[in-house]
Amino acid sequence: LLQDSPEMESERIAPHSELSLISQKTQRSHSRVRLMSALELNDELEDVETAIRRYSEELIQQLAFRDELEFEKEVKNSFIAVLIDVQNRQKVHREMLKKKRKMSGSERNGKNTLFCVTTVIPYERKHGPPSLQDLQIFTKILEAMRDDGDKVPSLLTDYILKGNSNQRMKSIQFKNRVLQ
Repeated sequence: LLQDSPEMESERIAPHSELSLISQKTQRSHSRVRLMSALELNDELEDVETAIRRYSEELIQQLAFRDELEFEKEVKNSFIAVLIDVQNRQKVHREMLKKKRKMSGSERNGKNTLFCVTTVIPYERKHGPPSLQDLQIFTKILEAMRDDGDKVPSLLTDYILKGNSNQRMKSIQFKNRVLQ
């Protein structure tokens, strides 16, 4: 997790100290409140209402930020889980092919042979990691690959045509299993 800077720490402490001051103001004795004029009471009420509005707005902003972070975490975890699943399936497939080759020697049966086609996901590395939108697209593509789906070519085409085709690309390679 990120550590708070001294400025962030003081910003977190400041509202709490303001709340304490407001709390102390509101805990005045009944006799003092009874002696206050209506104008003074209205001023106090305005101060409290202003503080409540400011803290409510801050709370709403912080909750929205938390929700954004949760969404980002969910997208990244989904991508990682599907990526690991695809990589594990590739590993199992490679091991299975090695065992088949050892068992059958040089004989090859042309029927229902399982082979892999390399799938390339073009990606231009900009300043930092892929965007959440890119990760969501990659996740869909990887899910289709994991499920040996027919959608892999169309998902790749859609991704490429959305503006990534004219830029210098690096690529992420995966193998897609295909039955023939």
